[in-house]
Amino acid sequence: MGCWRGPSTILACLLLLHPLPLPACPIACRCSSGDVDCREHALCEVPHSLATNTSMLWLGYNFITVLGPRSFPALPGLLLLSLPHNRLQLIHSQALVGLGALQELDLSDNYLTTLTPETFLPLTSLAKLNLGNNRLGELEPGVLRALPQLRALLLQDNPWVCSCGILPLWRWLSHNREKVQEKSLLLCGAPEQLNKYPIMAFGNESFRQCQETSLSAQHYITFFIVGPFSFMASIFFCTFMGSITVVYHKLRREPRFWRRPCICRGC
Repeated sequence: MGCWRGPSTILACLLLLHPLPLPACPIACRCSSGDVDCREHALCEVPHSLATNTSMLWLGYNFITVLGPRSFPALPGLLLLSLPHNRLQLIHSQALVGLGALQELDLSDNYLTTLTPETFLPLTSLAKLNLGNNRLGELEPGVLRALPQLRALLLQDNPWVCSCGILPLWRWLSHNREKVQEKSLLLCGAPEQLNKYPIMAFGNESFRQCQETSLSAQHYITFFIVGPFSFMASIFFCTFMGSITVVYHKLRREPRFWRRPCICRGC
């Protein structure tokens, strides 16, 4: 009789008999206990109907070209995101917002040419990052500084440009050798005379000219602002001082202007 005491009790009993359905699995994916496998389904974008309890998301071997702003729903429990063998060319700075628990990110075998530090700022827990086999010529130092928990980094098979622009990356690699996997595969792609030369074989003396002559954008901005201002100020100062000098010499040649008028007959 306990289930017939009133409408609210009846509803509670029905809910117990028929529990709420689990979140639907995205079409063309296979789901099991937080594991969402969407590999090899010719997807052009990230599926939208992802359950919030997703812990592993496999999106490899598809045709995703861009990760736009907030490409993923809020996935507070996502630990692994795998995107290899797509056609990724661009990752927006807000693409990975909401993935703060992510520990492993695989972006290998894509067409990435540049990455911005802002893209990785939300990934405060990331421990492993795979950027192998892309089209990266250099890597901004802020990208790696944005990942305080990084323990493993893969950068092999990229056409690294071994000029002054690679100095920040070389410094990071030199101080974090234990975090870099496949170090022997980090090879220069340009210039031609350094093609296939191992990046880790460079020494500090190789970048001496870069350290002595390199100027930041801030330096150039300062030159463009301060330079013209200093030039105009110097012209004004010289004109002002020249005018004072001319007047002074003119007054010295005409001393009568400085004598008091003579009012006596014997003057």
